[in-house]
Amino acid sequence: MKSETRSQTPRRKHVPLRTCIACRETKGKRELVRLVNYQGEVQIDPRGKKSGRGAYLCPYRECWEVGLKGNRLEHALRTKLTLENRQMLVEYGKNLPSKREIEG
Repeated sequence: MKSETRSQTPRRKHVPLRTCIACRETKGKRELVRLVNYQGEVQIDPRGKKSGRGAYLCPYRECWEVGLKGNRLEHALRTKLTLENRQMLVEYGKNLPSKREIEG
């Protein structure tokens, strides 16, 4: 009898959760942008499949500014950012929408 009731209720799909290193909000993995330390260089991992140590940021300009300020990202990825690498990430963050623009 128990097997009949189990088959009638739909199963929920597991959603992996990750935390933004800037605002500390926990969200679904797909809602965040993954940054990965891949072969000594920090890269944006849009598919979330590259091997290497990863960290997550919200897709908002404010979170990128906070994440790149100081050494939060360097600490999370256990690496040092080169000047060129940091500049590339800052430029990417500038092209993102502001949280206020999205929420209203």
